[in-house]
Amino acid sequence: MNFNILFYGAIALVVVVGISSIALSAHRAMSRQPEVQDRAFIVMVLGAAMCELMGLLGFVLALIG
Repeated sequence: MNFNILFYGAIALVVVVGISSIALSAHRAMSRQPEVQDRAFIVMVLGAAMCELMGLLGFVLALIG
């Protein structure tokens, strides 16, 4: 059994959960205070980018290992 594929699947699942959590938090912040919508959106995009970066790192490690 190839554990690299299993490792990448686990990393992808964590990335999906992380990005959905970030989007939910940004949605709640925007619904409570609509005037901070621009700032909350920027923070949401940066957080999603960091989650994607960790996902790509996991993918590369799975390919190397």
